[in-house]
Amino acid sequence: MNNELSVHDSTMFNAYQPNGEVAADRWVTAMRLFDAGHVETPAEKWERARLLFESRDYVKAAELLAAVAGEVPFQTDLHLLLARAYYHSAQLGKAEARLRVIVDRAPVEHYAHLLLGRTLERQGRPDEAAPWLRLAAAFGGELAEV
Repeated sequence: MNNELSVHDSTMFNAYQPNGEVAADRWVTAMRLFDAGHVETPAEKWERARLLFESRDYVKAAELLAAVAGEVPFQTDLHLLLARAYYHSAQLGKAEARLRVIVDRAPVEHYAHLLLGRTLERQGRPDEAAPWLRLAAAFGGELAEV
């Protein structure tokens, strides 16, 4: 294994930073191996899912985030990360459904509009994507080129 962060090691137990140092979460993971009574909180699951996402293990990140989303149903950032994980793992129907909920709950969340437009484009629905991309550009202060 070279000294780069391993994208295939979803436990992150053997991961190293680019400078060769041990990844910070390695020690947290190791310590919890010996704590049989530890029950992972939604915040800890979210953090672990974020680490999975950052290591590009989008399928496992989506599975974990979906479980957390059931426990914390109104946390926009969590749902947006879940939608991104679905998008990156080509679960486009799930990404679209999640993003539609987000834009209904937080209509000025410009990244949700952008990702919804990109999700629709990726599904071969450019006409449906265009208004979402225009809204994202408007919310982001850009001129739309759609």
